[in-house]
Amino acid sequence: LTTGTDFDSDVQYINIIGSVEGHNVLPADNKATKYEHLIPQLIAVEENPKLKGLLVILNTVGGDVEAGLALAEMISTLSKPTVSLVLGGGHSIGIPLAVATDYSFIARTATMTLHPIRTTGLVITSETTFDYMRKTQERVVNFIEDHSKAKREEIIRLMNCNDNMSNDVGTILFGREAVDIGIIDEVGGVSQAIKELRSRI
Repeated sequence: LTTGTDFDSDVQYINIIGSVEGHNVLPADNKATKYEHLIPQLIAVEENPKLKGLLVILNTVGGDVEAGLALAEMISTLSKPTVSLVLGGGHSIGIPLAVATDYSFIARTATMTLHPIRTTGLVITSETTFDYMRKTQERVVNFIEDHSKAKREEIIRLMNCNDNMSNDVGTILFGREAVDIGIIDEVGGVSQAIKELRSRI
């Protein structure tokens, strides 16, 4: 009996699920994607002549901003074709990860939460700290703007919206809304994502 995973493919499949874990290890009961595990897989896409493309499947709540942006930058600078598919959720830093590919899909029932960056732990209330947070926020906005069709003003407006979420600032976008705003290219699923990737290969 085979599970269907033991086949040769010229495509690298990467899934980003749960929280994107960065420099700090998350508790054992958290479902997490460790960014240091994805780095060699992304390097393999570029270096391995047998691999012709990359499909990124996301169902993430977000996570470490630095780690997420690092992975997004790596994906966006691969020379081989890349496609992403958001299933369930592509929240927070999951948005730069979803738009980092050459083409992106979102399931009709999937959601994406666009909100300002957050910090946990000790916060030193100095201008320097707030300036760093502003610059980090800018990095996220710039990346989304550069790698999607969404307009900067709209990204910022949705990020700072205070009437969309009952106990938070930001906006929840459903599948079609993410496409209408220009963050994601198309509503679709697995077959559409693979077909698009194959056409680019």
